[in-house]
Amino acid sequence: MKIPFKNSFLSWMMRKRIYQIDFFRDNPNQVQDKVFQYLIENGKLTNFGAEHNFLEIDSYSDFTKNIPVRTYEQMFPYIEKTRKGERDVLWPGKVKMFAKSSGTTNDRSKYIPITEESLKSCHFKGGKDMLSLYCNNFPSTRMFNGKGLMLGGSKESNANFQFTDGDLSALLIDNFPFWVNMHRVPDLETVLMKDWDKKLDKMCNQALNSNVTNITGVPSWMLVLFHRMIEKSGAKNILEIWPNLELFMHGGVNFGPYINQFERFIPSEKMNYLEGYNASEGFFGIQDQKDSKDLLLMLDYGIFYEFIPLSEYNNGEMKAMPLADVKLNEVYILVISTNGGLWRYIIGDTIRFTSLNPYRIKVVGRTKSFLNSVGEELIVENTEIAVEECSLIHKCSISDYIATSIFLEDGVAQHKWIIEFEIEPNSKKEFMKDVDKKLREINSDYDAKRSGGVCLLPPEIIVAEKGRFAEWLRNNGRLGGQYKVPRLDNSSKIFTDILKLKTTY
Repeated sequence: MKIPFKNSFLSWMMRKRIYQIDFFRDNPNQVQDKVFQYLIENGKLTNFGAEHNFLEIDSYSDFTKNIPVRTYEQMFPYIEKTRKGERDVLWPGKVKMFAKSSGTTNDRSKYIPITEESLKSCHFKGGKDMLSLYCNNFPSTRMFNGKGLMLGGSKESNANFQFTDGDLSALLIDNFPFWVNMHRVPDLETVLMKDWDKKLDKMCNQALNSNVTNITGVPSWMLVLFHRMIEKSGAKNILEIWPNLELFMHGGVNFGPYINQFERFIPSEKMNYLEGYNASEGFFGIQDQKDSKDLLLMLDYGIFYEFIPLSEYNNGEMKAMPLADVKLNEVYILVISTNGGLWRYIIGDTIRFTSLNPYRIKVVGRTKSFLNSVGEELIVENTEIAVEECSLIHKCSISDYIATSIFLEDGVAQHKWIIEFEIEPNSKKEFMKDVDKKLREINSDYDAKRSGGVCLLPPEIIVAEKGRFAEWLRNNGRLGGQYKVPRLDNSSKIFTDILKLKTTY
Protein backbone atom coordinates (compact mmCIF):
# COMPACT_ATOMS: atom_id res chain seq x y z
CA MET A 1 0.00 0.00 0.00
CA LYS A 2 1.27 3.47 -0.90
CA ILE A 3 1.75 6.33 1.55
CA PRO A 4 -1.31 8.58 1.79
CA PHE A 5 -1.00 11.83 -0.14
CA LYS A 6 -2.35 15.35 0.12
CA ASN A 7 -4.24 16.64 -2.88
CA SER A 8 -7.99 17.01 -2.64
CA PHE A 9 -11.01 15.70 -0.80
CA LEU A 10 -11.95 13.53 -3.79
CA SER A 11 -8.50 11.97 -3.82
CA TRP A 12 -8.84 11.15 -0.14
CA MET A 13 -12.21 9.51 -0.78
CA MET A 14 -10.75 7.41 -3.61
CA ARG A 15 -7.96 6.10 -1.40
CA LYS A 16 -10.30 4.90 1.35
CA ARG A 17 -11.45 2.14 -0.98
CA ILE A 18 -7.94 0.65 -1.24
CA TYR A 19 -8.32 -1.03 2.15
CA GLN A 20 -11.36 -2.97 0.91
CA ILE A 21 -9.60 -3.92 -2.33
CA ASP A 22 -6.67 -5.20 -0.29
CA PHE A 23 -9.08 -7.32 1.74
CA PHE A 24 -10.51 -9.21 -1.23
CA ARG A 25 -7.03 -9.55 -2.74
CA ASP A 26 -6.01 -11.35 0.46
CA ASN A 27 -9.30 -13.22 1.05
CA PRO A 28 -10.73 -13.99 -2.41
CA ASN A 29 -12.66 -17.16 -1.62
CA GLN A 30 -14.18 -15.71 1.55
CA VAL A 31 -15.40 -12.68 -0.38
CA GLN A 32 -16.80 -14.79 -3.22
CA ASP A 33 -18.63 -16.99 -0.70
CA LYS A 34 -20.24 -13.87 0.74
CA VAL A 35 -21.28 -12.70 -2.74
CA PHE A 36 -22.72 -16.17 -3.43
CA GLN A 37 -24.91 -16.04 -0.30
CA TYR A 38 -26.05 -12.48 -1.13
CA LEU A 39 -27.13 -13.53 -4.62
CA ILE A 40 -28.99 -16.63 -3.43
CA GLU A 41 -30.87 -14.70 -0.74
CA ASN A 42 -32.05 -12.15 -3.30
CA GLY A 43 -32.75 -14.84 -5.88
CA LYS A 44 -35.20 -16.50 -3.48
CA LEU A 45 -37.45 -13.46 -3.91
CA THR A 46 -37.77 -13.91 -7.68
CA ASN A 47 -39.80 -15.98 -10.12
CA PHE A 48 -36.56 -17.41 -11.46
CA GLY A 49 -35.64 -18.46 -7.92
CA ALA A 50 -39.00 -20.17 -7.45
CA GLU A 51 -38.60 -22.08 -10.73
CA HIS A 52 -35.10 -23.23 -9.78
CA ASN A 53 -35.75 -24.11 -6.11
CA PHE A 54 -33.50 -21.46 -4.58
CA LEU A 55 -34.98 -22.28 -1.16
CA GLU A 56 -33.16 -25.62 -1.40
CA ILE A 57 -29.76 -24.15 -2.35
CA ASP A 58 -27.37 -24.42 0.60
CA SER A 59 -24.11 -24.97 -1.27
CA TYR A 60 -22.31 -24.45 -4.55
CA SER A 61 -23.10 -28.06 -5.43
CA ASP A 62 -26.83 -27.37 -5.01
CA PHE A 63 -26.44 -24.24 -7.12
CA THR A 64 -24.92 -26.12 -10.06
CA LYS A 65 -27.53 -28.88 -9.86
CA ASN A 66 -30.51 -26.52 -9.80
CA ILE A 67 -29.40 -23.98 -12.40
CA PRO A 68 -28.00 -24.86 -15.83
CA VAL A 69 -25.39 -22.72 -17.55
CA ARG A 70 -27.15 -20.44 -20.04
CA THR A 71 -26.41 -18.33 -23.10
CA TYR A 72 -28.20 -15.03 -23.79
CA GLU A 73 -30.64 -16.77 -26.11
CA GLN A 74 -31.55 -19.19 -23.34
CA MET A 75 -31.87 -16.35 -20.81
CA PHE A 76 -33.89 -14.17 -23.18
CA PRO A 77 -37.41 -15.42 -22.27
CA TYR A 78 -36.84 -14.13 -18.73
CA ILE A 79 -35.35 -10.85 -19.97
CA GLU A 80 -38.33 -10.41 -22.29
CA LYS A 81 -40.68 -10.61 -19.31
CA THR A 82 -38.76 -7.88 -17.49
CA ARG A 83 -38.95 -5.71 -20.63
CA LYS A 84 -42.74 -6.09 -20.56
CA GLY A 85 -42.81 -4.58 -17.09
CA GLU A 86 -43.06 -7.72 -14.94
CA ARG A 87 -41.53 -7.44 -11.47
CA ASP A 88 -39.32 -9.89 -9.58
CA VAL A 89 -38.48 -11.96 -12.65
CA LEU A 90 -34.71 -12.32 -12.35
CA TRP A 91 -33.99 -9.89 -9.49
CA PRO A 92 -36.27 -8.34 -6.86
CA GLY A 93 -38.15 -5.29 -8.12
CA LYS A 94 -38.74 -3.81 -11.55
CA VAL A 95 -35.95 -3.32 -14.08
CA LYS A 96 -35.93 0.23 -15.47
CA MET A 97 -32.80 0.15 -17.65
CA PHE A 98 -31.37 -2.19 -20.27
CA ALA A 99 -27.91 -1.90 -21.77
CA LYS A 100 -27.79 -2.62 -25.50
CA SER A 101 -24.84 -4.54 -26.87
CA SER A 102 -23.94 -6.45 -30.03
CA GLY A 103 -26.65 -8.60 -31.59
CA THR A 104 -27.47 -12.26 -31.14
CA THR A 105 -29.08 -15.00 -33.19
CA ASN A 106 -32.58 -13.84 -32.24
CA ASP A 107 -32.23 -10.05 -32.40
CA ARG A 108 -30.08 -7.22 -33.67
CA SER A 109 -29.11 -6.26 -30.11
CA LYS A 110 -28.79 -7.89 -26.73
CA TYR A 111 -30.64 -6.21 -23.88
CA ILE A 112 -28.89 -6.66 -20.55
CA PRO A 113 -30.87 -5.76 -17.40
CA ILE A 114 -29.32 -3.00 -15.28
CA THR A 115 -30.79 -3.04 -11.76
CA GLU A 116 -30.24 -0.40 -9.08
CA GLU A 117 -27.91 -2.85 -7.34
CA SER A 118 -25.81 -3.58 -10.41
CA LEU A 119 -25.66 0.12 -11.32
CA LYS A 120 -24.39 1.26 -7.93
CA SER A 121 -22.60 -1.77 -6.51
CA CYS A 122 -20.97 -2.90 -9.75
CA HIS A 123 -20.69 -0.37 -12.58
CA PHE A 124 -20.34 2.80 -10.50
CA LYS A 125 -18.15 1.02 -7.97
CA GLY A 126 -15.87 -0.16 -10.78
CA GLY A 127 -15.49 3.36 -12.12
CA LYS A 128 -14.62 4.71 -8.68
CA ASP A 129 -12.17 1.86 -8.14
CA MET A 130 -10.30 2.76 -11.32
CA LEU A 131 -9.76 6.20 -9.82
CA SER A 132 -8.87 4.74 -6.43
CA LEU A 133 -6.22 2.43 -7.87
CA TYR A 134 -4.84 5.21 -10.03
CA CYS A 135 -4.54 7.55 -7.04
CA ASN A 136 -2.85 4.77 -5.08
CA ASN A 137 -0.29 4.19 -7.83
CA PHE A 138 0.24 7.90 -8.58
CA PRO A 139 -0.07 9.75 -5.25
CA SER A 140 1.00 13.09 -6.75
CA THR A 141 -1.83 13.14 -9.31
CA ARG A 142 -3.44 16.49 -10.08
CA MET A 143 -6.26 14.86 -12.01
CA PHE A 144 -9.05 16.22 -9.81
CA ASN A 145 -7.92 19.79 -10.37
CA GLY A 146 -9.45 19.61 -13.87
CA LYS A 147 -12.28 17.90 -15.71
CA GLY A 148 -12.84 14.46 -17.15
CA LEU A 149 -14.09 13.85 -20.68
CA MET A 150 -16.09 10.70 -21.36
CA LEU A 151 -17.23 9.44 -24.74
CA GLY A 152 -20.65 7.90 -24.46
CA GLY A 153 -23.39 6.45 -26.60
CA SER A 154 -27.08 7.30 -26.63
CA LYS A 155 -30.29 6.15 -24.97
CA GLU A 156 -34.03 6.10 -25.64
CA SER A 157 -37.08 5.61 -23.44
CA ASN A 158 -39.84 3.05 -23.92
CA ALA A 159 -43.03 4.77 -22.82
CA ASN A 160 -45.20 1.64 -22.90
CA PHE A 161 -43.22 -0.32 -20.36
CA GLN A 162 -41.43 2.61 -18.67
CA PHE A 163 -37.82 1.61 -19.13
CA THR A 164 -34.77 3.02 -20.88
CA ASP A 165 -32.63 1.28 -23.49
CA GLY A 166 -29.18 2.55 -24.26
CA ASP A 167 -25.48 2.06 -24.64
CA LEU A 168 -24.03 1.21 -21.22
CA SER A 169 -21.91 4.37 -21.20
CA ALA A 170 -25.02 6.50 -21.83
CA LEU A 171 -26.93 4.85 -18.97
CA LEU A 172 -24.01 5.40 -16.61
CA ILE A 173 -23.54 9.04 -17.58
CA ASP A 174 -27.26 9.74 -17.28
CA ASN A 175 -27.26 8.38 -13.72
CA PHE A 176 -23.95 9.74 -12.45
CA PRO A 177 -24.02 11.29 -8.96
CA PHE A 178 -23.64 15.07 -8.75
CA TRP A 179 -19.95 15.04 -7.81
CA VAL A 180 -19.07 13.24 -11.05
CA ASN A 181 -21.02 15.70 -13.22
CA MET A 182 -19.24 18.59 -11.51
CA HIS A 183 -15.96 17.28 -12.89
CA ARG A 184 -17.11 16.20 -16.36
CA VAL A 185 -17.29 17.65 -19.86
CA PRO A 186 -19.30 17.97 -22.15
CA ASP A 187 -22.76 18.70 -20.76
CA LEU A 188 -25.29 15.90 -20.37
CA GLU A 189 -27.40 16.89 -23.37
CA THR A 190 -24.39 16.77 -25.69
CA VAL A 191 -22.89 13.53 -24.49
CA LEU A 192 -26.22 11.69 -24.92
CA MET A 193 -26.94 12.92 -28.46
CA LYS A 194 -27.75 10.17 -30.99
CA ASP A 195 -26.26 11.92 -34.03
CA TRP A 196 -22.59 10.95 -33.71
CA ASP A 197 -21.20 13.61 -36.05
CA LYS A 198 -23.11 16.46 -34.41
CA LYS A 199 -22.16 15.10 -31.01
CA LEU A 200 -18.48 15.18 -31.91
CA ASP A 201 -18.69 18.79 -33.06
CA LYS A 202 -20.44 19.94 -29.88
CA MET A 203 -18.05 17.94 -27.70
CA CYS A 204 -15.09 19.57 -29.41
CA ASN A 205 -16.50 23.07 -28.97
CA GLN A 206 -16.99 22.54 -25.25
CA ALA A 207 -13.80 20.57 -24.63
CA LEU A 208 -11.52 23.03 -26.45
CA ASN A 209 -12.04 25.54 -23.66
CA SER A 210 -11.86 23.09 -20.76
CA ASN A 211 -9.01 22.00 -18.53
CA VAL A 212 -9.30 18.29 -19.29
CA THR A 213 -7.01 16.13 -17.14
CA ASN A 214 -8.48 12.68 -17.82
CA ILE A 215 -10.40 11.01 -20.64
CA THR A 216 -12.47 7.82 -20.80
CA GLY A 217 -13.70 5.77 -23.72
CA VAL A 218 -13.07 3.08 -26.32
CA PRO A 219 -9.66 3.77 -27.99
CA SER A 220 -10.89 3.78 -31.59
CA TRP A 221 -13.60 6.37 -30.89
CA MET A 222 -11.27 8.52 -28.80
CA LEU A 223 -8.92 8.73 -31.78
CA VAL A 224 -11.81 9.96 -33.92
CA LEU A 225 -12.40 12.73 -31.36
CA PHE A 226 -8.67 13.60 -31.35
CA HIS A 227 -8.69 14.05 -35.13
CA ARG A 228 -11.72 16.35 -34.89
CA MET A 229 -10.09 18.35 -32.04
CA ILE A 230 -6.92 18.87 -34.08
CA GLU A 231 -8.91 19.94 -37.15
CA LYS A 232 -10.94 22.48 -35.19
CA SER A 233 -8.09 23.92 -33.13
CA GLY A 234 -5.18 23.83 -35.54
CA ALA A 235 -3.04 22.41 -32.73
CA LYS A 236 -0.15 20.05 -33.46
CA ASN A 237 -1.16 17.61 -30.76
CA ILE A 238 -3.67 17.11 -27.95
CA LEU A 239 -1.32 18.44 -25.26
CA GLU A 240 -1.45 21.86 -26.89
CA ILE A 241 -5.20 21.78 -26.20
CA TRP A 242 -5.13 20.01 -22.83
CA PRO A 243 -1.67 20.61 -21.30
CA ASN A 244 -2.67 18.99 -17.99
CA LEU A 245 -3.95 15.74 -19.50
CA GLU A 246 -2.48 12.82 -17.55
CA LEU A 247 -4.79 9.77 -17.79
CA PHE A 248 -6.73 7.76 -20.36
CA MET A 249 -9.09 5.16 -18.88
CA HIS A 250 -10.01 2.67 -21.57
CA GLY A 251 -11.57 -0.72 -22.24
CA GLY A 252 -13.60 -2.66 -24.74
CA VAL A 253 -10.71 -3.60 -27.04
CA ASN A 254 -7.04 -4.49 -26.71
CA PHE A 255 -5.10 -1.24 -26.41
CA GLY A 256 -1.87 -2.56 -27.94
CA PRO A 257 -2.63 -1.80 -31.61
CA TYR A 258 -3.57 1.79 -30.70
CA ILE A 259 -0.72 2.84 -28.40
CA ASN A 260 1.44 4.28 -31.19
CA GLN A 261 -1.34 6.59 -32.33
CA PHE A 262 -2.03 7.79 -28.79
CA GLU A 263 1.64 8.52 -28.23
CA ARG A 264 1.68 10.64 -31.39
CA PHE A 265 -1.37 12.61 -30.29
CA ILE A 266 -0.15 12.84 -26.67
CA PRO A 267 3.67 13.09 -26.81
CA SER A 268 4.37 12.97 -23.09
CA GLU A 269 6.16 10.46 -20.85
CA LYS A 270 3.90 11.64 -18.03
CA MET A 271 0.75 10.37 -19.77
CA ASN A 272 -0.73 7.29 -18.10
CA TYR A 273 -3.07 4.59 -19.45
CA LEU A 274 -5.40 2.54 -17.26
CA GLU A 275 -7.46 -0.39 -18.51
CA GLY A 276 -10.78 -1.57 -17.15
CA TYR A 277 -12.73 -4.68 -18.11
CA ASN A 278 -16.28 -3.34 -18.18
CA ALA A 279 -19.15 -4.87 -20.14
CA SER A 280 -22.91 -4.43 -20.22
CA GLU A 281 -23.16 -7.51 -17.99
CA GLY A 282 -20.82 -6.16 -15.32
CA PHE A 283 -17.50 -4.64 -14.34
CA PHE A 284 -14.98 -7.45 -13.98
CA GLY A 285 -11.37 -6.29 -13.85
CA ILE A 286 -9.03 -3.32 -13.42
CA GLN A 287 -5.34 -2.84 -14.13
CA ASP A 288 -4.03 -2.40 -10.58
CA GLN A 289 -0.25 -2.32 -11.14
CA LYS A 290 1.80 0.47 -12.73
CA ASP A 291 4.11 -1.86 -14.62
CA SER A 292 1.73 -4.63 -15.68
CA LYS A 293 -1.27 -4.75 -18.00
CA ASP A 294 -2.83 -7.69 -16.13
CA LEU A 295 -6.28 -7.02 -14.68
CA LEU A 296 -7.19 -7.59 -11.05
CA LEU A 297 -10.41 -9.62 -10.90
CA MET A 298 -12.84 -7.51 -8.85
CA LEU A 299 -14.52 -9.83 -6.38
CA ASP A 300 -16.93 -7.68 -4.33
CA TYR A 301 -19.20 -6.20 -7.00
CA GLY A 302 -22.11 -8.59 -6.56
CA ILE A 303 -20.75 -10.98 -9.22
CA PHE A 304 -20.14 -14.66 -8.56
CA TYR A 305 -17.62 -16.09 -11.01
CA GLU A 306 -17.41 -19.53 -12.60
CA PHE A 307 -15.18 -20.82 -15.39
CA ILE A 308 -15.37 -23.46 -18.12
CA PRO A 309 -12.10 -24.58 -19.77
CA LEU A 310 -12.27 -23.51 -23.42
CA SER A 311 -11.05 -26.92 -24.58
CA GLU A 312 -13.99 -28.60 -22.82
CA TYR A 313 -16.48 -25.96 -23.98
CA ASN A 314 -15.44 -26.53 -27.59
CA ASN A 315 -16.22 -30.22 -27.08
CA GLY A 316 -19.71 -29.44 -25.84
CA GLU A 317 -18.90 -29.68 -22.12
CA MET A 318 -20.69 -27.08 -19.96
CA LYS A 319 -19.37 -28.04 -16.53
CA ALA A 320 -18.14 -24.93 -14.74
CA MET A 321 -15.80 -24.56 -11.76
CA PRO A 322 -15.56 -21.90 -9.02
CA LEU A 323 -12.69 -19.44 -8.69
CA ALA A 324 -10.84 -21.59 -6.17
CA ASP A 325 -10.29 -24.36 -8.75
CA VAL A 326 -8.81 -22.40 -11.67
CA LYS A 327 -5.26 -22.89 -12.96
CA LEU A 328 -2.67 -20.54 -14.38
CA ASN A 329 -2.52 -19.87 -18.13
CA GLU A 330 -5.46 -22.07 -19.11
CA VAL A 331 -8.07 -20.35 -21.30
CA TYR A 332 -11.52 -20.24 -19.71
CA ILE A 333 -15.04 -19.27 -20.73
CA LEU A 334 -16.33 -16.70 -18.24
CA VAL A 335 -19.63 -17.59 -16.50
CA ILE A 336 -21.29 -15.07 -14.18
CA SER A 337 -24.20 -14.74 -11.77
CA THR A 338 -24.92 -11.11 -10.92
CA ASN A 339 -26.98 -8.57 -9.00
CA GLY A 340 -28.36 -7.62 -12.40
CA GLY A 341 -30.30 -10.90 -12.47
CA LEU A 342 -28.04 -12.97 -14.72
CA TRP A 343 -27.73 -16.55 -13.47
CA ARG A 344 -24.86 -18.79 -14.60
CA TYR A 345 -24.66 -16.71 -17.75
CA ILE A 346 -22.04 -17.24 -20.45
CA ILE A 347 -20.88 -13.72 -21.25
CA GLY A 348 -18.98 -14.81 -24.38
CA ASP A 349 -15.50 -13.70 -23.31
CA THR A 350 -12.49 -15.94 -22.88
CA ILE A 351 -9.87 -15.16 -20.24
CA ARG A 352 -6.77 -16.70 -18.75
CA PHE A 353 -5.27 -16.25 -15.29
CA THR A 354 -1.83 -14.71 -15.06
CA SER A 355 -1.78 -14.80 -11.24
CA LEU A 356 -3.66 -16.74 -8.57
CA ASN A 357 -2.49 -14.65 -5.61
CA PRO A 358 -4.13 -12.27 -6.14
CA TYR A 359 -6.37 -13.34 -9.02
CA ARG A 360 -5.35 -11.44 -12.14
CA ILE A 361 -6.51 -12.09 -15.68
CA LYS A 362 -6.08 -11.20 -19.32
CA VAL A 363 -8.96 -11.14 -21.79
CA VAL A 364 -7.90 -13.27 -24.75
CA GLY A 365 -10.96 -13.24 -27.02
CA ARG A 366 -14.60 -14.05 -27.56
CA THR A 367 -16.24 -17.44 -27.87
CA LYS A 368 -17.51 -16.40 -31.32
CA SER A 369 -14.35 -14.51 -32.35
CA PHE A 370 -11.77 -17.01 -33.59
CA LEU A 371 -10.51 -18.74 -36.73
CA ASN A 372 -10.46 -22.51 -36.84
CA SER A 373 -11.00 -23.70 -40.41
CA VAL A 374 -8.32 -26.41 -40.40
CA GLY A 375 -7.54 -26.71 -36.69
CA GLU A 376 -5.34 -23.59 -36.44
CA GLU A 377 -7.18 -22.44 -33.26
CA LEU A 378 -6.37 -18.77 -33.82
CA ILE A 379 -7.74 -16.45 -31.10
CA VAL A 380 -7.85 -12.69 -30.77
CA GLU A 381 -5.00 -12.59 -28.27
CA ASN A 382 -2.71 -14.10 -30.93
CA THR A 383 -3.60 -11.57 -33.62
CA GLU A 384 -3.42 -8.61 -31.24
CA ILE A 385 0.12 -9.54 -30.21
CA ALA A 386 1.20 -10.03 -33.83
CA VAL A 387 -0.35 -6.77 -35.02
CA GLU A 388 1.11 -4.76 -32.14
CA GLU A 389 4.66 -6.08 -32.55
CA CYS A 390 4.68 -5.88 -36.34
CA SER A 391 3.33 -2.33 -36.25
CA LEU A 392 6.36 -1.34 -34.20
CA ILE A 393 8.75 -3.11 -36.58
CA HIS A 394 7.24 -1.50 -39.68
CA LYS A 395 6.60 1.90 -38.03
CA CYS A 396 2.94 1.85 -38.99
CA SER A 397 -0.31 2.05 -37.04
CA ILE A 398 -3.65 0.32 -37.53
CA SER A 399 -7.08 1.84 -37.03
CA ASP A 400 -8.99 -1.43 -37.35
CA TYR A 401 -8.88 -4.90 -38.84
CA ILE A 402 -10.89 -8.06 -39.34
CA ALA A 403 -9.75 -11.49 -40.51
CA THR A 404 -11.62 -14.51 -41.79
CA SER A 405 -10.84 -17.93 -43.24
CA ILE A 406 -11.90 -19.15 -46.69
CA PHE A 407 -11.53 -22.43 -48.54
CA LEU A 408 -10.07 -22.37 -52.03
CA GLU A 409 -11.11 -24.68 -54.84
CA ASP A 410 -8.49 -27.29 -54.01
CA GLY A 411 -9.66 -27.48 -50.40
CA VAL A 412 -6.75 -25.51 -48.99
CA ALA A 413 -7.69 -22.76 -46.53
CA GLN A 414 -6.40 -19.19 -46.40
CA HIS A 415 -6.81 -16.35 -43.95
CA LYS A 416 -7.81 -13.03 -45.45
CA TRP A 417 -7.38 -9.77 -43.57
CA ILE A 418 -9.01 -6.40 -44.17
CA ILE A 419 -6.85 -3.75 -42.52
CA GLU A 420 -7.45 -0.03 -42.21
CA PHE A 421 -4.16 1.75 -41.52
CA GLU A 422 -3.73 5.10 -39.85
CA ILE A 423 -0.11 5.11 -41.04
CA GLU A 424 0.69 2.56 -43.73
CA PRO A 425 3.86 0.43 -43.72
CA ASN A 426 6.39 0.88 -46.50
CA SER A 427 5.57 -2.63 -47.70
CA LYS A 428 2.18 -4.12 -46.89
CA LYS A 429 3.37 -7.46 -48.24
CA GLU A 430 6.33 -7.55 -45.85
CA PHE A 431 4.11 -6.41 -42.98
CA MET A 432 1.78 -9.34 -43.58
CA LYS A 433 4.70 -11.76 -43.89
CA ASP A 434 5.88 -10.66 -40.45
CA VAL A 435 2.39 -10.99 -38.99
CA ASP A 436 2.28 -14.55 -40.33
CA LYS A 437 5.74 -15.24 -38.91
CA LYS A 438 4.76 -13.93 -35.48
CA LEU A 439 1.56 -15.97 -35.42
CA ARG A 440 3.60 -19.08 -36.17
CA GLU A 441 5.88 -18.26 -33.23
CA ILE A 442 3.12 -17.83 -30.67
CA ASN A 443 0.56 -20.42 -31.82
CA SER A 444 1.81 -23.96 -32.41
CA ASP A 445 -1.49 -25.09 -33.99
CA TYR A 446 -1.32 -22.26 -36.50
CA ASP A 447 2.33 -23.08 -37.22
CA ALA A 448 1.55 -26.74 -37.80
CA LYS A 449 -1.22 -25.94 -40.27
CA ARG A 450 0.94 -23.38 -42.07
CA SER A 451 3.87 -25.82 -42.39
CA GLY A 452 4.52 -26.40 -46.06
CA GLY A 453 1.30 -24.62 -47.01
CA VAL A 454 -0.46 -27.97 -47.18
CA CYS A 455 -3.51 -26.97 -45.11
CA LEU A 456 -3.22 -23.22 -44.73
CA LEU A 457 -1.72 -20.81 -47.25
CA PRO A 458 0.04 -17.56 -46.27
CA PRO A 459 -2.47 -14.87 -45.26
CA GLU A 460 -3.61 -12.24 -47.75
CA ILE A 461 -4.06 -8.55 -46.94
CA ILE A 462 -6.78 -6.26 -48.31
CA VAL A 463 -6.26 -2.60 -47.44
CA ALA A 464 -9.36 -0.52 -46.74
CA GLU A 465 -9.39 3.24 -47.06
CA LYS A 466 -9.82 5.29 -43.89
CA GLY A 467 -13.31 5.33 -42.47
CA ARG A 468 -14.40 2.00 -43.95
CA PHE A 469 -14.93 0.27 -40.60
CA ALA A 470 -16.78 3.30 -39.26
CA GLU A 471 -19.04 3.11 -42.30
CA TRP A 472 -19.91 -0.51 -41.51
CA LEU A 473 -20.70 0.49 -37.93
CA ARG A 474 -22.85 3.38 -39.17
CA ASN A 475 -24.73 1.13 -41.59
CA ASN A 476 -25.48 -1.29 -38.75
CA GLY A 477 -26.52 1.35 -36.20
CA ARG A 478 -23.41 0.84 -34.07
CA LEU A 479 -21.59 4.13 -34.52
CA GLY A 480 -20.09 5.54 -31.33
CA GLY A 481 -20.27 4.32 -27.75
CA GLN A 482 -18.82 0.92 -26.96
CA TYR A 483 -19.47 -0.74 -30.30
CA LYS A 484 -16.56 -2.19 -32.28
CA VAL A 485 -15.98 -4.54 -35.19
CA PRO A 486 -15.05 -8.13 -34.26
CA ARG A 487 -11.40 -8.90 -34.96
CA LEU A 488 -11.89 -12.49 -36.12
CA ASP A 489 -14.92 -13.69 -38.09
CA ASN A 490 -15.09 -17.45 -38.42
CA SER A 491 -18.45 -17.22 -40.22
CA SER A 492 -17.14 -14.63 -42.76
CA LYS A 493 -20.46 -12.73 -42.65
CA ILE A 494 -19.19 -9.44 -41.23
CA PHE A 495 -15.96 -9.74 -43.23
CA THR A 496 -17.96 -10.09 -46.44
CA ASP A 497 -20.18 -7.11 -45.57
CA ILE A 498 -17.11 -4.93 -45.05
CA LEU A 499 -15.47 -6.28 -48.18
CA LYS A 500 -18.50 -5.26 -50.25
CA LEU A 501 -17.92 -1.67 -49.22
CA LYS A 502 -15.42 0.27 -51.35
CA THR A 503 -11.83 -0.84 -50.69
CA THR A 504 -8.44 -0.20 -52.23
CA TYR A 505 -5.88 -2.92 -52.78
